[in-house]
Amino acid sequence: MNMNLLLTIVPHTSTWSAQIAIIMIICNLICIAIGRYAIEIRGLGPTIPVLGLEGFGLPELLATTSLGHVIGAGTIIGLSSAGIIN
Repeated sequence: MNMNLLLTIVPHTSTWSAQIAIIMIICNLICIAIGRYAIEIRGLGPTIPVLGLEGFGLPELLATTSLGHVIGAGTIIGLSSAGIIN
């Protein structure tokens, strides 16, 4: 009984697709690129030896990808609400 009520209340969201994944990847890459230059105090945590990003460690990566996921989710919800993506 409660499950049927819950299913009627929860809105239908977009199912995962390659198009949605590409949007999320692009949003994360943009946030990483912006965070690379915007974060003033870097390199306080463990480093990640990837692509020669000196001083860009695990805390910076987690922070930028967290922001990227928030922006990506908002972008996906907005584009889905506008009917641009399914």
